[in-house]
Amino acid sequence: MRQFILTFIISVFSALSAYSQEWVTTWATAQQIVEPHNNPPIPLEGQTLRQIVQVSIGGKQMRLRLSNRFSKEDLEIRSVEVAQALSGGVSSDINSSTSRQLTFNGKSDVIINAGEEIYSDLCFFDLTPRMNVAITIQYGKAPANIITGHPGSRTTSYFLGTDSTTQHWYTIESIDVVPEVKNTRAVAVIGNSITDGRGSTTDGQNRWTDVFSKCLLANKSTSNVSVLNFGLGGNCVVRGGLGPTVKDRYKHDLFGMSGVKYIILFEGVNDLGWARDGIATAKQIIDVYKTIIDEAHAKGIKVYVGTVMPFKNNSYYTADHENGRQYLNKWIRSAKEIDGCIDFDAVMRSANDPEALNPIYLFENDWLHPNALGYRTMGESVKLKLFKK
Repeated sequence: MRQFILTFIISVFSALSAYSQEWVTTWATAQQIVEPHNNPPIPLEGQTLRQIVQVSIGGKQMRLRLSNRFSKEDLEIRSVEVAQALSGGVSSDINSSTSRQLTFNGKSDVIINAGEEIYSDLCFFDLTPRMNVAITIQYGKAPANIITGHPGSRTTSYFLGTDSTTQHWYTIESIDVVPEVKNTRAVAVIGNSITDGRGSTTDGQNRWTDVFSKCLLANKSTSNVSVLNFGLGGNCVVRGGLGPTVKDRYKHDLFGMSGVKYIILFEGVNDLGWARDGIATAKQIIDVYKTIIDEAHAKGIKVYVGTVMPFKNNSYYTADHENGRQYLNKWIRSAKEIDGCIDFDAVMRSANDPEALNPIYLFENDWLHPNALGYRTMGESVKLKLFKK
């Protein structure tokens, strides 16, 4: 009886706190239908999966959002625990003394209906900036085929009690914290595989957004700004590509997070790479960007846009596609609608051939994705003054 009363009190307190405090999202990842070749190596049903993420800002109260948004079947969660992970993903080890069980309306188990997402109750957990957090989910009945997740985690996930691992995330979507200082805010970045981190170090947590986050934290005037990575490999702005397009997902990914005060739009290379008419495609991208900018400004959110980096020597490259890239970048650099340009093109292009990436930044010589050095250069190039309150 005493345990029941205690659980009830905690549940009520959590609910009241969640509505009386302002949340800020500290970590998030874009969701999609996981392609068949990226499905779990063993069925989720009945398994316990430990997934590791690295947050940006800290806080002593947190909540977790889980997603079953793209699935056609209900998802049964038997329990969820969070703990400090002892690495960025190279092992499943945790600091067990930090482990906390999450609840959902006071219960440890929950059903997430097909097409829906849920938040956990508020949990007292001492998150520190850039902490590695292990999220351990015990699944009950789970979809076997159409699964909601994030294929490009660049981080190893562990099926506990088995020898199976996978470099994908499933079910986890975001972590919110109650900030301990005023004016804590978030920047949401929407992008493709370059933002998702293809070419970064697996378990290294060194995507350009990670580097950018560390730079913000190290600067006194921006140390309370979180960075949310909504990169999706193969993603497009207007049509086609992998995952929902920017046109279809921006309301959820950019405006559906807590405490977002800035947006970075950094897409377009996949649209241009498959374009029949480079300039016409660039104009379509601009139209989508203008819609996002107008809606963001109406919400008091600033919008920065990243120039499309060069891709000469990649199969995407044609003279027509390059014309589209130049047209789009010219607009990004001069448009009065945007609050600022982040000129990744200028930072990453070759001095000898501006239509190509600098060779020192190449990942696997694909002439499209940066390596770890390239991502560090990108992250360090973002002007922090754009994110001062």
